[in-house]
Amino acid sequence: MSWDWQVFCQDTITQEVGQSCFGKNGDITYLDWMLSAWGWTVSVSLLSLLVALILGAVVGTLRTLPDRPWIVRLGNAWVELFRNIPLLVQIFVWYHVIPSIFPALKKLDAFVLVVLAIGLFTSARIAEQVRSGIQALPRGQRYAGMAMGFTTFQTYRYVLLPMAFRIIIPPLTSESMNVFKNSSVAFAVSVAELTMFAMQAQEETARGVEVYLAVTALYVISALVINRVMAFIEKRSQVPGLIAASGGGH
Repeated sequence: MSWDWQVFCQDTITQEVGQSCFGKNGDITYLDWMLSAWGWTVSVSLLSLLVALILGAVVGTLRTLPDRPWIVRLGNAWVELFRNIPLLVQIFVWYHVIPSIFPALKKLDAFVLVVLAIGLFTSARIAEQVRSGIQALPRGQRYAGMAMGFTTFQTYRYVLLPMAFRIIIPPLTSESMNVFKNSSVAFAVSVAELTMFAMQAQEETARGVEVYLAVTALYVISALVINRVMAFIEKRSQVPGLIAASGGGH
């Protein structure tokens, strides 16, 4: 089997191989297209993760409030709703169903709807992690904050959440990588991300091996970057002396 990597230097219209793999004067090569699709994938992933982190932190915190059973039940309902419906189904609901119920949403680009769908789906998973992180802390932490005169909000803001997020950074790393991989379902509503590029470029060039290997490499590179960034955050957020103290008990 012979591989032809010059496919990425081909013009997407004429299919001719140019002197440069980057198009000029309005011409677009398959390399240009792939890098643009990578940019859309990164954009969908980062914005979805931002939505998920904000909503997940809020919902996860609300699920641990003392003496607020109705708020806890609402938080539980949120998690069960978005966690138990397949992501692809949620994207189709946001794209086809919800705009029919709320016509104003028809003006939103498919990119925005995909970000909302992936963000809400992931927020349920992060909310569960935040809840677990808070409940893993000794109860004395909450009581200590209250004893210092903190309000409930201040206790969460300055005592519980900073410690809980240190605990859940490893699962958040996996969740961040999952968001990037889940962005591939955006092709279903014609968002021009990597998977959509791979499908269309393979059909146009009949070079599926080269196209899919290149796209796979970009996914792997992106996942490794996310992993390294989260590892850096985990290292920087460690409480000084905590590891040594915990290791001394063995």
